Amino acid sequence: MSEAPQQNRYWLALLRAPGVGPVRFRQILERFENPQHLFDSPSLCDSEQLRGYLKNPNWQAVDNDLKWLGQPGCHLLTLADEHYPSLLRDTFDAPPLLFLRGDPGLLASPQLAMVGSRNPDASGRETAHDFARALAASGIVITSGLALGIDTASHQGALDGGGQTIAVAGTGLDRVYPSSNRELAHAIIEGGGILLSEFPPGTPPQAGNFPKRNRIISGLSLGTLVVQAALRSGSLITARLAADQGREVFAIPGSIHNPLARGCHQLIRQGAKLVECTTDILEELAPQLHSILVEGDKDANTHQSPHNTLESEYLILLQAVGHEPTSVDQMIERCGLTAEAVSSMLLILELQGYVEATAGGYTRTTKRA
Repeated sequence: MSEAPQQNRYWLALLRAPGVGPVRFRQILERFENPQHLFDSPSLCDSEQLRGYLKNPNWQAVDNDLKWLGQPGCHLLTLADEHYPSLLRDTFDAPPLLFLRGDPGLLASPQLAMVGSRNPDASGRETAHDFARALAASGIVITSGLALGIDTASHQGALDGGGQTIAVAGTGLDRVYPSSNRELAHAIIEGGGILLSEFPPGTPPQAGNFPKRNRIISGLSLGTLVVQAALRSGSLITARLAADQGREVFAIPGSIHNPLARGCHQLIRQGAKLVECTTDILEELAPQLHSILVEGDKDANTHQSPHNTLESEYLILLQAVGHEPTSVDQMIERCGLTAEAVSSMLLILELQGYVEATAGGYTRTTKRA
């Protein structure tokens, strides 16, 4: 999935160069194409500090990185890697390197970021879990930051929905922070998800790293959903970054007496979409989801559902739809699913070409599951 180890050495060495952040790193790539070219000709560099580093890079740290990458399931993606997520690459300050555990192919799946308070109330925690569960069951990958509170509930909800989730860490991936989420991190990997970080192994939990990782959470995703957030919540930073990146921003309203709802209310006043159910999100993202799913069909040369074959609940719902117009109420009665689940699943089935919306409800197409 990544370049040859020899080439990776130069990427990893440049990552630690003084004064070289994501934007500067990309500028260097535009000029030299490959980091090795810069190390081969340090005199061409216009920075005296950088020239000094290029002559004596931190190869010991690089060797430690490569040792970590040698473990099963560990990968490195560079900006030049074809598997580097395209949505994130399009952001102006995209991280030049991504360390990850899990299957890099999952990064190409449609993602929704879910963020919120680290100290939500019981209602917020339950809402995040239920939304993530329903969205994951619809084929959306849930992306969050592995923090306590809403992040944890979102990751767990995705797993409980039989879906997949991506956790973007603010530390190196040789550790789990907070440590109380160690079992959750293992469950994410075992469930086919990803642990991801721009920080190399050995990076401790430093306060400044967590705001930085927020741009990755939003940058990977089609949109960002804020569940509960106070006015000074870091989640509002993620929402602002999402808007700056041209992505959708969603917010769940709450009681006017709840201080954890005020951040969401502020976002809604600023133009975020008010969300009451998952259908509000799926309908807003439908054009992007359709584009991604159609492109995926072309790549596979076949039509596939979000989970490659229709899962049992989708089959049950599909069997409840006749070749004559069938109302949503009739489907609920026939299959026993909730109204919210039916609405979300119908949108996915419509995008996949299994059903068509008509004046009297939905009808089945000739496509076979």
